[in-house]
Amino acid sequence: MELPKPFIEKYSKLLGDEAPAFLAAIATGTPQKAFRVNSLKPAYRQMLTQFGPEELIPAPFGEESYLGAVGGHSLLHQAGYVYSQEPSAMIVAAIAQAQPGEKVLDLCAAPGGKSTQLAAQMQNQGLLVANEIFSKRAKILSENLERWGATNCLVTNHAPAELVPKFSGFFDRIVVDAPCSGEGMFRKDPVAVAEWQADTPAKCAARQKEILTAAVAMLAPEGELIYSTCTFAPEENEAIISWLVTNFPLTIIPLAIEGTANGRPEWGSVPGLEGTVRLWPQQGQGEGHFAAKLRFHGVNPTPKVATKTKKAKHKKAEKTPLSKELEPLWQAFTKEFPLPNQTGRPERFGDYIWWVPESAPDLRGIRVLRSGVQMAQVKKNRLEPAFNLAMTAPAVAASQRLAITLADWQKYVAGATFTASGNAGWVLLTVADIPVGFGKQVQGVVKNFYPKGLRFVVDPLK
Repeated sequence: MELPKPFIEKYSKLLGDEAPAFLAAIATGTPQKAFRVNSLKPAYRQMLTQFGPEELIPAPFGEESYLGAVGGHSLLHQAGYVYSQEPSAMIVAAIAQAQPGEKVLDLCAAPGGKSTQLAAQMQNQGLLVANEIFSKRAKILSENLERWGATNCLVTNHAPAELVPKFSGFFDRIVVDAPCSGEGMFRKDPVAVAEWQADTPAKCAARQKEILTAAVAMLAPEGELIYSTCTFAPEENEAIISWLVTNFPLTIIPLAIEGTANGRPEWGSVPGLEGTVRLWPQQGQGEGHFAAKLRFHGVNPTPKVATKTKKAKHKKAEKTPLSKELEPLWQAFTKEFPLPNQTGRPERFGDYIWWVPESAPDLRGIRVLRSGVQMAQVKKNRLEPAFNLAMTAPAVAASQRLAITLADWQKYVAGATFTASGNAGWVLLTVADIPVGFGKQVQGVVKNFYPKGLRFVVDPLK
């Protein structure tokens, strides 16, 4: 790989004797792939042993993580048991250490690596809001969280500043893996090399300040801000942390993590920058990362609740989460298909009933792609179980499960029907106890209800 001349000159000056090894690692090194296993899924370790790689080499920073590649069309990936993620990127959520019951925001969340990691840490307790500004990427984020079986998650599609009126002073923990100049992606993404210019880090730093201003406004008192980038540029790392500490009531929480290097105090302007961490490609596995953790000592205003008129109160009194027509259908449905462990409330959005996490605020006025668990699709005089429900466990009682073969699963994800003796109606399809989706068994034929947008044909050679 040929690196940009200004990049070589910049880091030769910054790193001195360390520069040759750093530049060689980028120009000639091989990207390292890795994946994480989903601890929210039933028997996840057993399933990894049965369907995963023969050799499992632990990755350095993520819990339940391993070096190596997993196929995007593999059984484990499609059922949400594994997630491919670059190894150094796993350190961000590992630093965040989200706790069950907290309110957590992943502000720049697509495609979902950190959000799925945070969801596992939270054990589906509390509230996780995963936001992405670009709609296409937000859709991918939503699909990944659906497969992961995260029941406590909202997926929103907004610019960070647009979330502040709804979530001012709301979150215990906010992760900002900021859009950056992407220097840590040079080895795996030639486009990142081609797009890099000498002034790219400065332009990215300006955007990062806008994002972080919104993030700080959404922190609760003594809340934590986790900031990270996949770039080496001091302008986007130590200089940004210096700007945060100078302009907001934030202090650096020192980090000491085996296998990492300290941040460079000489590249910033405030005390404590040695308590931030850097991952360099010449020193370990992964492409490179910067991360810092800060505590907020201020108080943000909480959103005002609009004063209700008598007329508005009357309307609200008449309104129930579900209509009178849907309520008996919902009661019958939840006897057959148990609710997620996450406490919540049923709400109808369009043609679907969702189980919305209890701690979620009023969702009016924001674009929400995912509001907890999509439980059921509303049809005429009936409710049909949604694919999202199949990805949570347990979705149905054991008597309503249908074990299928791997060959049947390949037909299923391609959208085809297959035979299985019986007439059980709605069944949760499983492959060796791995839930893969719903089917409807009628007179020995399983009708296919795998979402059309997710269907694919399995390559027999892979």
